[in-house]
Amino acid sequence: MAYTNFTVETDSDGIALVTWDMPDRSMNVFTEEVMDELDRITDQIVADEAVKGVVITSGKEAFSGGADLTMLQKMLKVFQQEEARDHEAAIKMLFEGAGRMSWLFRKIETCGKPWVSAINGTCMGGAFELSLACHGRVAADGDKVKMGLPEVKVGLFPGAGGTQRVPRLTDGQQALQMLTTGAALSPKKAKGMNLIHEIAEPAKLVDAAKAMIRNGLKPVQPWDEKGFKLPGGPVYSAAGANLWPPAIAILRRETYNNYPAAAAILKCVYEGLLVPFETGLTIEQRYFTEILQTTEAAMMIRSLFVSLQELNKGARRPEGVAPTKFTKIGVIGAGFMGAGIAYVTAKAGIPVVLLDRDMPSAEKGRDHSAGLMDGLIKKGRATAEDKEKLLSLITPSDDYGQLDGCELVIEAVFEDSDIKKGVTEKSEAVLAASATFASNTSTIPITGLAKNSKRPKNFIGIHFFSPVDRMMLVEIILGKKTGDEALAVAIDYVRAIRKTPIVVNDTRGFYVNRCVLRYMSEAYQMLIEGVPAPMIENAAKMAGMPVGPLALTDETAIDLAQKIMKQTIRDLGEKAVDQEQFALINTMVDTHGRHGRKNGKGFYDYPAKPAKKHLWPGLKDLYPQKAPEEIDVEVLKKRFLVTIALEAARVMGEGIVTDPREADVGSILAFGFAPYTGGALSYIDGMGSAAFVKLAKQLQKKYGLQFKAPKVLVDMAAKDESFYQRFDPYADRRQKAA
Repeated sequence: MAYTNFTVETDSDGIALVTWDMPDRSMNVFTEEVMDELDRITDQIVADEAVKGVVITSGKEAFSGGADLTMLQKMLKVFQQEEARDHEAAIKMLFEGAGRMSWLFRKIETCGKPWVSAINGTCMGGAFELSLACHGRVAADGDKVKMGLPEVKVGLFPGAGGTQRVPRLTDGQQALQMLTTGAALSPKKAKGMNLIHEIAEPAKLVDAAKAMIRNGLKPVQPWDEKGFKLPGGPVYSAAGANLWPPAIAILRRETYNNYPAAAAILKCVYEGLLVPFETGLTIEQRYFTEILQTTEAAMMIRSLFVSLQELNKGARRPEGVAPTKFTKIGVIGAGFMGAGIAYVTAKAGIPVVLLDRDMPSAEKGRDHSAGLMDGLIKKGRATAEDKEKLLSLITPSDDYGQLDGCELVIEAVFEDSDIKKGVTEKSEAVLAASATFASNTSTIPITGLAKNSKRPKNFIGIHFFSPVDRMMLVEIILGKKTGDEALAVAIDYVRAIRKTPIVVNDTRGFYVNRCVLRYMSEAYQMLIEGVPAPMIENAAKMAGMPVGPLALTDETAIDLAQKIMKQTIRDLGEKAVDQEQFALINTMVDTHGRHGRKNGKGFYDYPAKPAKKHLWPGLKDLYPQKAPEEIDVEVLKKRFLVTIALEAARVMGEGIVTDPREADVGSILAFGFAPYTGGALSYIDGMGSAAFVKLAKQLQKKYGLQFKAPKVLVDMAAKDESFYQRFDPYADRRQKAA
């Protein structure tokens, strides 16, 4: 029997090798067709008496990334259409769809013949759930082999048996930690948790899997055998009493109840372990059906899976421009940012010239990469050979002539227009006419800097975030004269260093910084109102932000906030900056000498380690304090999210960002905007534009003009329109298809 996505070959021992290798895909994923074929393969194997067992593996470098979540999106779209006609029928349809994969894996598990999963590479989500349903599991030994159930990261949970099999294979604490964090496991870690049986050399992986069958592997799972006992003990036991109360408390501490899927995982495991296995699968199926209907799941799937993948594949890359194969990159400025850019470039295997005013400065920049590699070696994630190879790709220099032959040069020098002018001119004197020149500026408009260039069409902004090695987002800034070739080169480069590009038109602060400044500004306003500083920080975290706004100001430096305010006043006048907030920042810097983390005192105090940072007690003396019980924390949470979302809406209305995918993904990757919302614009879309504008008006009436909705949003509210309708990122694709 022929299949599109699988091949089936039976050897002389009667062991069928099922190889999963989807055509026209770089990675195997579960689709409707794949599940249909796997179902038929199972029937074929059961019916063929000559087949004694099955090994399933992948024909690609990776095993599988799991389910194609666009399949779930389509299922939800059909559900919404059906629900408008018949609610009960729609729920039943969704329930059956939600359980399709789960019951297929149960069919494999109980087919009467042993199955072994030969995990040759990345094995995530539904693919790992398939492996867990197999009677034997062997993983190849290698750094690239990772297993896990990361669904919680996109608003879902392992709904194909993962919440039932994992806690029946390993102890409860490790099971809950793995399921609720979506952590990836190495083969060694997975074996230590009893999630796989063996680790084999890659070349001998399939042989090791077949050997398990030849050696008499039972076609029965432990939980289907009489007398099975849970590895961590029953739920109602001393061990259970020690596990569940703290697990619930930890989940609440980490998520503030913002992630319905994470809570559903605990419910599935707790309830599922109290009943027979198949009943547990039904419980899981019910919760999965419920979670699929949540706003959080819809928005997180869209932004953190679909949009993120599309942007990483170059969704905004201009058509008709040949891809750039980089042979040499130049980085000017070997300070913290420039050194970080050189590191990620070399990490991608691209030779890089790291230029500074003198050799000691340039060499110090290369030493930064050595330090980062030492950290990886210490953690077992790199070797001394890896370090030497990376450092060999970084050439420190004080000679602009070394930039000759670079396809791209990125300047990361001090934020001074005159310094940047000199750097641009010296670089262009040696660069080929086709080379692209980029500025890493975070504050100076690109169009102005491009005036220093003889070829402004090749001038572009490539704005990294600090620390460069850890931050996954890069803003690509278009000047008024930037050409398609420069944009294509910038996107190719960002993709080459495995980061996510978003394209932004030129403006003061670009996109991300405008939103971040609104976040900080609202915190200053709350301080002035007399809201206790601990409530400000805690409310922000409760709203889903990873770092409180006062802590974030300390990290970026309070004196930098002061400089930005002063520059804004010089450029746009006093009305452009809230004078009370300006006075607060001046008091912190000029009166108290508190500049932030860099001088050990800001909104927080930073005592010597091992003591932890703590809010500066003097904050409460700056303004009369309100009693905490008089303050509504829910309102504080809304103020933070709404002020950021409004700025994102303004940026869209002004045409600074033109694609809502970039606004959403950018807000999450750059500063951690409440991921459960799907991003700043999806936060608005999730509640509906009309409801959001109503909320904004209420906040404006009580707290100020920063909550005034922009015209674009008011228009959308009148039409009950979403950002993904008004600024449809797929409109061009649909027009071409038509």
